[in-house]
This record gives sequence, C-alpha cells and structure tokens, in this order.
Amino acid sequence: MLDVLATIGGVALVLAVLWETFETIVLPRRVTRQFRITRYFYRATWKPWAKMANRRKDRKKRDSLLSYYGPISLLLLLGLWAVGLVFGFALIHYGVHSRLSGTVFPSRFGNDLYLSGTTLVTLGLGDLAPATALARFLVVLEAGIGFGFLALVIGYLPVLYQSFSRREVTISLLDARAGSPPTAGELLRRHAGPEGTEALAQLLKDWEHWSADLMESHLSYPVLAYFRSQHDNQSWLGSLTTILDVCSLAMVGLKGMCEYQARMTFAIARHALVDLSQIFAAQPVTTEVFDRLPYQELMKVRELLHEKGFFLTDGDEANAQLAHLRSLYEPYALALSRHLCMDLPPWIRAGVIKDNWKTTAWKPKRTNAAVETFVGPEDHF
Repeated sequence: MLDVLATIGGVALVLAVLWETFETIVLPRRVTRQFRITRYFYRATWKPWAKMANRRKDRKKRDSLLSYYGPISLLLLLGLWAVGLVFGFALIHYGVHSRLSGTVFPSRFGNDLYLSGTTLVTLGLGDLAPATALARFLVVLEAGIGFGFLALVIGYLPVLYQSFSRREVTISLLDARAGSPPTAGELLRRHAGPEGTEALAQLLKDWEHWSADLMESHLSYPVLAYFRSQHDNQSWLGSLTTILDVCSLAMVGLKGMCEYQARMTFAIARHALVDLSQIFAAQPVTTEVFDRLPYQELMKVRELLHEKGFFLTDGDEANAQLAHLRSLYEPYALALSRHLCMDLPPWIRAGVIKDNWKTTAWKPKRTNAAVETFVGPEDHF
C-alpha cells in the first residue's frame, strides 16, 4: 500500500508541477482556476515580506526592500518547481522499486532522491545508475523534462524583463510631463496652451496603448506587478491612476481637451485596474474609507486649472459626474495600493517638489563660475 501511495503521489506531484509551469509560462492568458501552487506561494510569501518592509520607517529603505521581492520570488518559485519535480520522480522510483547499481545513502529513498536530483539537472555523475528497464525509462523521461524545464526558464526571464522595460520607459517619460510623483493637476498645468493640448491628446493616446499592453502582460505574468520602478516616487499604479484622473476631468468637461480620446483611454485603463485587482483578489475599497479628492481639494484643482486657461465644468451635476467616474476606478486603485504597498498620487502637488530628472546624488563643487540653472518644461508656464 505504501508503494502504491508513493507512486500515485509522485505522479500527481510531477503532473501538478508541469501543469503549473505550463499555465504560468506558456499559456498566454489569465488562469481562473482557484487551486494553484503559484497563487498560494505568492499569498504565503508576500504578506510576511510586506509586513517586514513596512516596519522600516525610512521610505527609501522600505521601498528598496519591497523592490527585492519580485525578482527573489521569481527565483524561489522556479526553485520550488524544480524541487517538486525532484521529489515527484523520487517518489515514483521509490514506489516502483527502481533497482540501482550502487549506493550512496543507507536509505532506499535517499538514493532515489539523489538519482532524481542528478537526473533533473542532467549532471550524469554515474555513481548511481538504473538497472531495470522501467528505471531507465524514468531517468530518460526526467532528463528530458529537466532539459525542457531549463529551456522554458531561459526563455521566460527575457520575456519578463522586456515587458518590465517597456512598461518603465513610458513611466519615465511622464516625469517631465507630470512631475514626481505624477499628478493630474501638474500634468494639465504643464500642457496649457494650444500646443500643449495637442501634446496631451497624443499622450492620452499613447497611454491607451500602454494600458492595453500593461493588462496583457501583467495578466499573463502577474509577478510583474511586484516589480517596482527605479525611483521610490514612481510606480505603474500611481502613473495609471494619474492618467485616469486626467481622463475623468476631461470627460466631465474640460475646455480644449479631446473628450473622445479621454473616454477611450479611461475605458482601457479602468479595465486594466479591475482585471488586475481580480488577479490579486484585492477587494475594492469604498471611497468613504479614503477620499482622494474632498471638496476643498476639488476647489483647488479648479483654481489651478483656471489659472492655466483650463475651464472645468462647474455645478452640482458636474461634481456628481466626476464623483461617479472616480467611483469606477478609485476603489480598485486603492485596493491594489494596499495590496502592493504602492502609494497613490494626490490630485495636485503639495508644495514645490523637484522632478527626478533635476535631482542628483552628487553635490556640485563650489566654483567661481556661474551656476547653471535647470529649466524644466514646467518652468515655462
């Protein structure tokens, strides 16, 4: 009975790992199946990691620790799959009583485990060799699976980092256009005037494509959501929320803005937020818990826009429409913010904050020469 259970358990473990690898790496769509090794792995590891990071009071150190989780969890997951395959084949060898020429460990399962490990990584040491036809077949099968597993991993990592790089390029371009961190008020302020309005319409069109690419890549490879941006005041979630804020203002009625493009960008960006919140089982948070735009803040937004020539439709009806649009995406943005430990941006800047492109870790030496003055896009308005 023990041999039968070991064989069944080994076969089940190998098939489960192979199917999990197929769904995670090969299958280019979201997996809705509830029981998944990968899902439980991330649920079991992310919460303790986030709790440990949140104990750090320094924001930069906290964000730095959180940034390690994505790459480390990916390596640990690949290692978990490999260990599962090794144990699975070892159980099969143990259950079918694979006869081996030579011994390394005193226990039979120890020898089976050692043979399985050396076979999966294709070491071929030769100190243990299968002596029966069934044992040889299992060794050849495991070696083939190990070779294919290695090939999948080699192809998997470049795809992930290409998607990450493609995502971060667009976020970096938002720095000079919307500040650091990006805000809807600053984005509109820096795009005042006819030329700025045309550039803003093109920007929203680019972010429509970016949101679609984000949804496609992050639904297929959810681990990318844990990969954080280069700067602690930037994130894919904060940037996406800023674009949704701008689209909401344009849809309510912002003179000079392309409302059609704003609607298209809003639709795909909101779609990405909702689907990603479902991937991470992040329940929507009602705006009653945390209001990003109270009435006084809304008045400040109106004043800022009015100073730069943007006229936002006023009145109770416009305020109600803006509140409705916000309710379509803010609960999901707040849920992802809490789950991923990423701050959401305010609607307008709180004081004077330098953009990332203006800052440097090097302290300039004092000379008699005139100090160069940095002039950014926002300084011309």
